[in-house]
Amino acid sequence: MSTPLLVDEVSRAIDEAAEALFAAQRPDGVFAYGISSLASTLSTVGAVSALHFADPEGSKDLVARGVAWLGSVQAQDGGWSMIPGQESEPGSTAVATAVLQLVAADTQADRIRAGQEWMRRYGGLDAVPHVEVVAWCRQFYSYVGWIDPRDMRRFPLELALLPGLYRRLFDLRAPIVSALALAQSRHKPLTRFQRTLAGWAEPHALSVIRQVYEHEGSTGGWCEDAWVTGLIVAGLARAGLGRDMVEGAVRWFTEQINADGSWNSGPLDLTWTTYATHGLIAAGYGEDPRLGPVKSLFLRLQQHEPFTAFGCPPGFWGWSGTRGWPATLETGEIVSALCELPGTDQADAVRRGVTWLTLQQDSRGSWGLCVRNTKVANSGPCPHMTAQALDGLLDSGIGPDDRRVRKALRWLAGAQRPDGSWESAWYRMHTAGTSAVLQTFVRAGLGDDPAATRARQWLERTQREDGSWGTGDPADAGTVEETAWALSGLLAAGADPTSLLPAVRWLLAARQPGGGWPAAPVNEYVRHVSRYAMPPLTQGLALRAMSRFRQESAR
Repeated sequence: MSTPLLVDEVSRAIDEAAEALFAAQRPDGVFAYGISSLASTLSTVGAVSALHFADPEGSKDLVARGVAWLGSVQAQDGGWSMIPGQESEPGSTAVATAVLQLVAADTQADRIRAGQEWMRRYGGLDAVPHVEVVAWCRQFYSYVGWIDPRDMRRFPLELALLPGLYRRLFDLRAPIVSALALAQSRHKPLTRFQRTLAGWAEPHALSVIRQVYEHEGSTGGWCEDAWVTGLIVAGLARAGLGRDMVEGAVRWFTEQINADGSWNSGPLDLTWTTYATHGLIAAGYGEDPRLGPVKSLFLRLQQHEPFTAFGCPPGFWGWSGTRGWPATLETGEIVSALCELPGTDQADAVRRGVTWLTLQQDSRGSWGLCVRNTKVANSGPCPHMTAQALDGLLDSGIGPDDRRVRKALRWLAGAQRPDGSWESAWYRMHTAGTSAVLQTFVRAGLGDDPAATRARQWLERTQREDGSWGTGDPADAGTVEETAWALSGLLAAGADPTSLLPAVRWLLAARQPGGGWPAAPVNEYVRHVSRYAMPPLTQGLALRAMSRFRQESAR
């Protein structure tokens, strides 16, 4: 059995971490714990390139400030990472190098050579393990003549004539693909037949971009993200289309630039808050009045209009914003949180969230991020997101024998990897997905199912000697996030708490002064290529794991 002294220490760690979270809570309820800056290399590259094409004279100063910031965050090895200070990444390095060549070739020659040398050592674009990243890197290379436009893979603009297929093929990237395809139709040599099809498809592709733009309130930005906005605006400007949107974006970039010359990735207000809230609920703070603003935030930010561009009905939540993009991850998690928070005024929001999840379930039983039946990498079908959606249904009172639940569980069993693990689109490697799906199997009464048994065995054999978990590769160090995921999964599956004491002690030793745990870059911006840390996620996961350990130790 766990010693009383250890359980007491766990309780102190829980209370300190909870109070540290509450101390960082904003008046609107958002838990932005540990988030001091959202500045990113990709966002700054997106803004600089868009302003160069859209407003080269009027935005000279903004471009120069962006170039200076990019130079200041280049790593010693010559590369760049999405979030400065992390290990250099190929996608960020390729586009940062190319944009410096595009806008400041004379003054930034040394930095450009260093970036090119980093990419050469890496193996070039052919070594990048993600086709989407290769596509946008090649786009930037074509801007500066490193790739002949005639050799560029063509974005099939004509597919915009088939809206349903277009959504399934490109998912949340449809506005970006539309803009880049429109530009390509002007700059890449096409056959007469291709030009005819492009002419027919042009208004349809432009409509996809405008639908998203107007859904978000015509603010000038897309997804509140300078990288996404930059890609779209560069395409529109080079195509000479959507002038009002381009001008709105230039104003938006002007308003959004940081004092240091950088631009931000989109905020993840709801994602941060959802994970922190689940951790606090698990720790026994569900009825704490300080969670009142969180509940109000969730109710206020549920979307009541369809997201036409993605074919999504109303009733969803996004990751941020009053008119955010639809997301299964946040919708499933928020439905679960609302079901656990006190009161009855959330009942209608839960009902509408469950309806949205039901309508968005793929015909195969899985869930992706936002477009039903998509197969796009990074968006779905995803075992982890499927587990999160299932948890929302189960928490709302839907039983394990419900058709939706049975269908999803069958898909999950078939999606399990041969070694017993499951994938997760938005978190690195397999510990996160395996833990999430294992817990869902247990909640559905299938803890003894062969798939659950294999998952438990995978988690048991991938524990590191120091008690922690990482990716499953012995060469990778353990992280708080993956250790917490694995600990929660094994405890849910019935593991003896005493067998997990090394993991608990590792988590206790990893604490920071004042409460809380250090965050690691386990969150995937683009799977296998760009990662970032999310401190509220770290705290929420650690609170869940420690609280479950305390609960099981008391039995």
